[in-house]
Amino acid sequence: MTTRLALLFAVAGGAAVGNLYWAQPILAVIAVDLGVTSATAGLLITVTQLGYAVGIFLLVPLGDVVDRARAIPLLMVLAAAMLAVGAAAPSFPVLVVALSLVGVTTVSGQFLAPLAGDLAADDRRGRVIGIVASGLLLGIMIARAVSGVLTDLVGWRVLYGAVAVLMLALAVVMRRALPPLAPRATAPYPALLLAVVRTPFASRTARWLVVVGAVTMASFTLFWTGLTFLLSSAPFGFSATQIGLVNLVGIGGAVAAQRVGRLADRGLAVPAIAGGLALACAALVLAASAPARLAVVIVVIAVYSVGVQSAMVLVQTRMLAIDPSARSRLNTVLVVGNFLGGAAGSALAGALWAGGGWSSVAWAGAALLLLALAVWAVQRRRAFA
Repeated sequence: MTTRLALLFAVAGGAAVGNLYWAQPILAVIAVDLGVTSATAGLLITVTQLGYAVGIFLLVPLGDVVDRARAIPLLMVLAAAMLAVGAAAPSFPVLVVALSLVGVTTVSGQFLAPLAGDLAADDRRGRVIGIVASGLLLGIMIARAVSGVLTDLVGWRVLYGAVAVLMLALAVVMRRALPPLAPRATAPYPALLLAVVRTPFASRTARWLVVVGAVTMASFTLFWTGLTFLLSSAPFGFSATQIGLVNLVGIGGAVAAQRVGRLADRGLAVPAIAGGLALACAALVLAASAPARLAVVIVVIAVYSVGVQSAMVLVQTRMLAIDPSARSRLNTVLVVGNFLGGAAGSALAGALWAGGGWSSVAWAGAALLLLALAVWAVQRRRAFA
């Protein structure tokens, strides 16, 4: 597993997971174009993440029993087809269906993280997984930033069409870059899914890492969805481009997350998870208690991104270390939990924004991270060590 191949995995995985978030900064634009409210448009993020959770559960476990060199490009082609349907959607219900199917099919990035763990040497596994996982997070940040700029320039439909072309190009690149990969095990598909369901019950470590990951992801999507509402409304009234440029601040978190994988190689993943959660929680307390001025918002984004994204990468690194022979299934359990939490967080953002505005969103996000820290404190010696 060379650094060059790890970076390719990071780019391909980031592009795939970015498909879940193209709509987030431009919800107001889509709402106006298709004649729905902003709160209704927020459902696009929810259904995309729910579709992603379904795709992770049904498809990613196959990474343990199929040739991933064929499966990964095929999934990219299917995702491109669904993105094209979204670009041409004549109504909001059609777009909802299209983006939910984008969620189901854009799971190739979650094949890449376990594959990177399989190919990496033992003393570099944390670093390699950190590169790939941070690529996924970077894809989310870039998707949010580029989405707003391109939507203002060419419209959201052209944006989705361009992303479809990008996924097709990456499918070709990955098909050429990956050699044939023999399946690591042989098992009937129902038995594979049953093994996924049993994983949290069979492993205390997996069970509680899933809880921490899901709660952290709920805070993550709650924050970013609420931030879009904040920046698009008074007193800011930002355009999609301006919202995208503000989102660029979050890229620093993905860069920091790339380096925290080295802490896992040194056996420091467990304490570092708590450090990341605490840093992100402090940022949200600042957001809730300080006036919603642009300088404060930028500081909050920067600090929150470093903390929460570092914690997420370390949780995934620790999860994939539980059983090398079942990394795809372990990753499935973790990511399904993450995106169920993420769907709940994005849905909660709309209700909290309508009821109490930005401060309610920020306090709720901080409360979620405190819950994750409480789980860590109780389980750090029993399960996480």
